[in-house]
Amino acid sequence: MEPDSTPARLALRGITKQYPTVVANDNVDLTVMPGEIHAILGENGAGKSTLMKIIYGVTRPDAGRIVWNGDDVRIANPAAARQLGIGMVFQHFSLFDTLTVAENISLGLPAGHSIAELEQRIAQKAAQYGLDIEPQRHVHTLSVGECQRVEIVRALLGEPQLLILDEPTSVLTPQAVQALFQTLRQLASEGCSILYISHKLDEIRELCHACTVMRGGRVTGVCDPRQESEASLSRLMIGSEPPAVRHADRPAGEVVFSVRGLTLPRAHPFAVPLENISFDMHEGEILGVAGVSGNGQQELLAALAGEDRRVARDALLLDGRPVGHTSPSWRRNHGVGFVPEERLGRGAVPDLSLAQNMLLSHQNRQTVRRGFVRRPVLRSLAGGIIDRFRVKAHGPQAAAGSLSGGNLQKYIIGREVTRRPRVLLVAQPTWGVDVGAAAQIRAELLALRDAGCSILLISEELDELFEISDRLMVIAKGRVSPSLPTREASLDLIGRWMSGLWTTETPHAEA
Repeated sequence: MEPDSTPARLALRGITKQYPTVVANDNVDLTVMPGEIHAILGENGAGKSTLMKIIYGVTRPDAGRIVWNGDDVRIANPAAARQLGIGMVFQHFSLFDTLTVAENISLGLPAGHSIAELEQRIAQKAAQYGLDIEPQRHVHTLSVGECQRVEIVRALLGEPQLLILDEPTSVLTPQAVQALFQTLRQLASEGCSILYISHKLDEIRELCHACTVMRGGRVTGVCDPRQESEASLSRLMIGSEPPAVRHADRPAGEVVFSVRGLTLPRAHPFAVPLENISFDMHEGEILGVAGVSGNGQQELLAALAGEDRRVARDALLLDGRPVGHTSPSWRRNHGVGFVPEERLGRGAVPDLSLAQNMLLSHQNRQTVRRGFVRRPVLRSLAGGIIDRFRVKAHGPQAAAGSLSGGNLQKYIIGREVTRRPRVLLVAQPTWGVDVGAAAQIRAELLALRDAGCSILLISEELDELFEISDRLMVIAKGRVSPSLPTREASLDLIGRWMSGLWTTETPHAEA
């Protein structure tokens, strides 16, 4: 295929988008050829999401041209984009909680089809791509990872000519990632172009044919990622290599938090029941939990954080004291911190400022006195987090919903870390975060561990778990495996365990 004789599938010329306080896209050019898997690489806040929203018709550019298959087009809205043949999976999902999976997907399809027929199509498409989806489930019962699967299947049902994927592999096992890559290569061989946004540099180098690098809203380079190293791609993206994360082995301290025979029936018809879960969390240790999304992580965190009030009194012990019956606020006041996987809506209130969001975890004598909120204190605390974690935000008064996903994640992590909890329950701390920010977050978690905190780290990023965890265990179908020291684990072993296949083959595993 000669590039000069074949029109580009998509060509952006001089795309500019300015908001009152920032230029999100500054004279951006981008060319994607038919059948090309093209990566968009950039740190959080570089303008990637704005550019994708322009392509998909969510946002209109202030200046510039969009050329689709050789013709100038104006993409007025997502429906127009889908009609052209553009499908997109957003980092922040656009699903209605009270509708089923099939009902949500039907909203983006032409009228005249039955839900029963659509449910069958969804099941077939999901099976084809190895994505586990139940079309009859209501979205409010799904985990974040399961919602991402819904979005991927919804995009694929439209048989797109251009598919935009934002962090698509965060819900998959290593084995399933390779299956997805095979599918994407097959789509590309059939002429479908793919815009692939990921912060996993190894994925980009393995999968993509071309890479456009953005920084500060501008294109700073175009390269063939197959000819680059991870270090060189990192330098193109953030101007330097990410700081090395140093994980030093150290003996764990006393048991701080214990789970004893935690068993819970389904909270709703599509929930995952928890079955006889037992483990200990030690002072100065990170216990990593691997698993494919939707295997009980959400239910386990709700039980440990106090959100699920059905937990038996003696099922959870804090310093040997039964606490299964206590409230989330009691646990926070006694040194238990919590970072949920869902940033907007649970980790932060989108319409409130960053300073006001401090009250979600910092309700104490420092911030509230005699019933009055001390706003200057909140602004000072928020400002300290913004500076320390290098959060790109227009000060403590910026609305949480105005931040990019990665910057909001840095803020939420910072809000919990600065409380210096004795126990920290954290889910997906670096999901959708660029390599520099991910390294910083991991370093902060290690520093917290070194200060004596006991951390439970639930993550679908196996590289992350292996990098900073002291011990590893797996959750599958509401059960947990034995734990074993990270140095004795392997990707292959953990991948097998993620399918529920743990046995006594690991003699050093701990109950």
